[in-house]
Amino acid sequence: MISDLSEASIRHPIHGLLAAADLGLTRTDPPSALVGRVVVLYDDHGTRVTHRFGTDTVTWTRSPGREDDVSASGEGRYEAFRIADDLFYVQFRHTQTSAESVSLTLDFTSGHALSVITLISDPAPGGPRVRQRFATARIEGIESTMLPPAPSTALTGRRVLWEYGPDRVYEHIYLGPRQYTWQCLAGSEEGLADTDECTAYELRPGIFLFAWREKALPCAAVTVTDHRDIRSIRSRGVLFGLDESRQGLAHFTLDGFGRLIGTTVYPAEFDPAR
Repeated sequence: MISDLSEASIRHPIHGLLAAADLGLTRTDPPSALVGRVVVLYDDHGTRVTHRFGTDTVTWTRSPGREDDVSASGEGRYEAFRIADDLFYVQFRHTQTSAESVSLTLDFTSGHALSVITLISDPAPGGPRVRQRFATARIEGIESTMLPPAPSTALTGRRVLWEYGPDRVYEHIYLGPRQYTWQCLAGSEEGLADTDECTAYELRPGIFLFAWREKALPCAAVTVTDHRDIRSIRSRGVLFGLDESRQGLAHFTLDGFGRLIGTTVYPAEFDPAR
């Protein structure tokens, strides 16, 4: 397991959370099922990305397909979590492009993958500075008739209490498919709240990739949240962006425990998920 995924020093808390070395509640080594494995992802255009996982580094090579002329390769330190049987979450940074972070979900049962590229862009009015791109892919060598991960509205209306440690507690209110509200209930931001952009994909029944993009701070997060037991929800992921000085990079692990504390049931004609 890699405590610090980047060579950039992290000196400032972002969103009231501690730096990587302090934030993780449970630390483990990368799943042995990934170490030494070669995973090839391909899309409908024939673009292929080959990942070779070592003990703590991953090398990747991108071979362009139709309507694609970008070839690339690189290596980076990675962190991986086993979410469920044959379902893994992987996160790493491109060493060649410091302003990009990569998150992957790999489902070796369904044969599907979901990638999220988090990119620090130039400041622009009217939107978050840190943006995200989502793309599905197939895992080579696995036959499946299952549907790929898709945007989901299943979280709409839920209120979840998240604990990132004894003194880092937040409530998330999932307003709809594109917005959620957070408020800090304990910690350095206690009493503060905001509403930010979000995106949710359902990976398996009850398991979601949930990503958000902050507007007040130049950062974004990608998490995989397991809601199968609403009394014991688990979340793992990464927060990436600029630190509070706006000069250095922050890239650290989020590791939280949650529980459902409420659900809003909307009249059908006003349901934000409709």
